[in-house]
Amino acid sequence: MRHRMLPLVILLLAFAAAPAVALQGKPKLGPDAVPITARSDYLRAAPAPDYWKLSAFYVPQFTTSACSVASVAMAVNFARGLPAAAEAPIVTQTALLEEVGDEAWADKGAEGGDGVTFEEFVGVVDESLRSYGVEDYTIEVVRPRDDDASSLAEVRAALAANEASERDLILIYFNQGVLTGDWDGPHISPIGAYDQGARRVLIMDVDREWYVPYWSPDEKLLDALLKPAPAAHGPLAGETGGLVWIKLAAAP
Repeated sequence: MRHRMLPLVILLLAFAAAPAVALQGKPKLGPDAVPITARSDYLRAAPAPDYWKLSAFYVPQFTTSACSVASVAMAVNFARGLPAAAEAPIVTQTALLEEVGDEAWADKGAEGGDGVTFEEFVGVVDESLRSYGVEDYTIEVVRPRDDDASSLAEVRAALAANEASERDLILIYFNQGVLTGDWDGPHISPIGAYDQGARRVLIMDVDREWYVPYWSPDEKLLDALLKPAPAAHGPLAGETGGLVWIKLAAAP
């Protein structure tokens, strides 16, 4: 749910008021995000079942407000797998919105749309899985309310359990700027992997115009889940995040 217009205006004013050199040198990612291109050792050594299954369906959000749509499209493809029949298409973002038929969601994910609240996001995940005939699944919500040790332990336990199986997937609703050091606002993306030894989580960020997947410390992920959306985000002001954990039935 990234809107770049206001930052663009600020940048133009800054260029008019100060030398261009003042804005040069800002890193692509902040100190709490390490791009996958710089750290691939875990994925080379560990099974990482979610990463290898999910990466086949990794897509960019098709508007600046469609992070929920891109993330859910990836989740539905993850749940269904590659269709066996030649005439059966992979789920795209456009096809997803048409199949679900939720006009409010389509409007909120359109260019310039407001984006969805956390509760609305949980709802469209469920709508989408049902619309595509996915059966025998549950959705567990992990929504920490503070940054104490028990909240971090709950998040870590969910990440570790998810990493151990290819039959589940976690989508996160989080403040993107806490991890990337840039845009301050609510965002949605899937979790690709969790390196429990290093306490780092791989974010498969659907904001592909700006980012590749990146690793972040799990305690910083907790911070990103807890930081409220600023007042400038209107209907989403004050929204905090959480984990939306899709659990599929055991494969036959």
